[in-house]
Amino acid sequence: MTITKKIPLINQNQNTMRKIILLLAFIWLSAPFAKADDVLTTHNIFDLKTVVETSMSPDQNYIAFTLNVPRPFTHSAGSDYRELYVYDVANDELIPFMTGNRQVFSIGWTPSGDAVTFRANLADQPNVQVYAMSLRGGEPRALTQHTRGILSYEFIDDNTLAIVALDDGDPMREEFRKRGVEIEVYEEEWVHRNLYVYDINTNQTRQVTEGVTVFDFVLSPDGRYAAAAIAPRNLVDDSYMFKRIHLVDMETGDIEMIMENPGKLGNMAFSPNGEKLAFRSASKLEDSVVGSLFVMDLEEDAGQAFESLRNYVEGMELSVIDFKWKDDNTLLYAAEESTDIVLSEQRLDQVERRVLIEAEKVVFGRFNYNDGIVYFSGNTWEHPGEVFTYNTVTDQLTRHTNHNPWLQDIRLATQRKVTYYARDNQDIEGVLIYPLDYEEGETYPLIVYIHGGPEAAVQNGWVTSYGTWGQVAAARGFFVFMPNYRASSGRGVDFTMAGYGDLVGVEYDDVIDGIDHLIETGYVDTDRVGIGGGSYGGYFSAWSATRHTERFAAAVMFVGISNQVSKRNTTDIPWEDYYVHWGYWTKDDWEDVYSRSPVKYADQSRTPTLILHGDADPRVHPSQSLEMYRTLKLHGNAPVRLIWYEGEGHGNQRNVHRLDYIVRTMEWFDYYLRLDMPRDEMPEKYPGDIIGWE
Repeated sequence: MTITKKIPLINQNQNTMRKIILLLAFIWLSAPFAKADDVLTTHNIFDLKTVVETSMSPDQNYIAFTLNVPRPFTHSAGSDYRELYVYDVANDELIPFMTGNRQVFSIGWTPSGDAVTFRANLADQPNVQVYAMSLRGGEPRALTQHTRGILSYEFIDDNTLAIVALDDGDPMREEFRKRGVEIEVYEEEWVHRNLYVYDINTNQTRQVTEGVTVFDFVLSPDGRYAAAAIAPRNLVDDSYMFKRIHLVDMETGDIEMIMENPGKLGNMAFSPNGEKLAFRSASKLEDSVVGSLFVMDLEEDAGQAFESLRNYVEGMELSVIDFKWKDDNTLLYAAEESTDIVLSEQRLDQVERRVLIEAEKVVFGRFNYNDGIVYFSGNTWEHPGEVFTYNTVTDQLTRHTNHNPWLQDIRLATQRKVTYYARDNQDIEGVLIYPLDYEEGETYPLIVYIHGGPEAAVQNGWVTSYGTWGQVAAARGFFVFMPNYRASSGRGVDFTMAGYGDLVGVEYDDVIDGIDHLIETGYVDTDRVGIGGGSYGGYFSAWSATRHTERFAAAVMFVGISNQVSKRNTTDIPWEDYYVHWGYWTKDDWEDVYSRSPVKYADQSRTPTLILHGDADPRVHPSQSLEMYRTLKLHGNAPVRLIWYEGEGHGNQRNVHRLDYIVRTMEWFDYYLRLDMPRDEMPEKYPGDIIGWE
């Protein structure tokens, strides 16, 4: 395979983070390394721009893409912007379409290919609508004027769209709220997500589905049918566990369940001739990863048992993350394979696959295909997501954009895949980042980053963000270890299922064994090990600070779990938790559930623990962090601090909260992993003037 770079010269504003507003100045000025100009810091990472979606025009002459642009701190606090660009392939030129304070999603093209389409909430229409912008220029034109925001869309023909939008619901509820009656009937106020046919010329809408919720759909090539992921209710748990594949007649509205897939369901796609439907799914009800690939014949297999279908990746150590049809008998699929992403070609009539993009070339997620050309947003450990294409005929992988030219002047630490063996001789893999100025023979402090899920994996690509530290920590002299412990994706079903019903069992042992490997290698000071992560990673961090406190000098727990008994009764995904993680209810063995709860061991803790949580988190209720804080405060033997992020959910969205998180957590690690004193002489309280908020 040959790799080439076609990087156009573009005028990018790299000065946004240098315009410091007074509200945040005291945080910025108190942070070490804030003024460094040749390393990544807690501040300049908010200058990083990342390509998100890509969509190629039918004639292959243009690639539309969205660009995630961090919101400048000189603007009002909020989430990042998402701008729209078009890359002119022939002229190697970028054309800005929608820039500035924009939020553009779900990009595509009109059937004729003369305009880019997208979803956005613009000033000319209420709610989120579908818009088009001509390649010839001009303002965005609203294709829809629907009464509710549009959640997804697909063209049936030049003048007709299939859309999904929420039902209008009960008008009295909104009237009550206008009168100041701010009440909610919990989990009863949901309304269905309906499938509609929308006439662009007349703005008339025809409802197709009723009484069910359509979470996702794809149209058959002739537009007559939709394969839809349908669930009984519009609740989060339903979206995780209860979607089943249905065939919807777009003319009559008739609905037929054609495959009773067990458990989790991913994306679907009709073959070019419309005779087959491919889909990603869990391999069984208990499988937490949507990583298996199936194909059903719509005539022969409709209504047949799921078990009769061939799983095209059965027994393989990988997890499929996306696929596309190449022709009626061939699929292309991208898969997590350990810390890498691999693109493969699979003929339906053959057993073996053919690898197209090998491991260690580029990391990507969703991809698209257009007549021999694969295109996607790709990243490596040296740069965030950029526009890539891969020519399946010439085997050429090409990078087309460079939205962060300033990274050329940044010194990045060595990053590589690491493999070690757990205590039972299972090979475990992960990502290791060296201290920026690493010297062989020296030992360094270590930050262990634990990914969430646990049904996820860390790839050896760009791993630096507000919540993962990565190169920011390496620039401060830390090793950063990111293990893909058992229960992670990317190694096949058996690897994932190793954690089933055994939370913080063998999966946690894998983390400890990885730390020991780094200590035995001579990299890490055994007394200067810290751990952090969010969600399930926050759970591991809390477990480390209590049950295994003797191993850790600092812990950061973000939106994490402290008490599995109360967590299971307050999460918005109790069925998902039951089916794919536990396999039994708390009432069946509450002592075992409690024994896997960090609060049980809080009186053992000698690990300084920083706890952070959004106060509007529906996944892991914020009371989990309160329980952890209170038990450590009452019974622990080390400093503890709790931070609430107002209005945030399961992770921070607002720029100011993301900045606070990385500054605050890096300072915590800096302080407690660099103390030149025995752990039993640590100060009782973390000094507030480190952050400057007391």
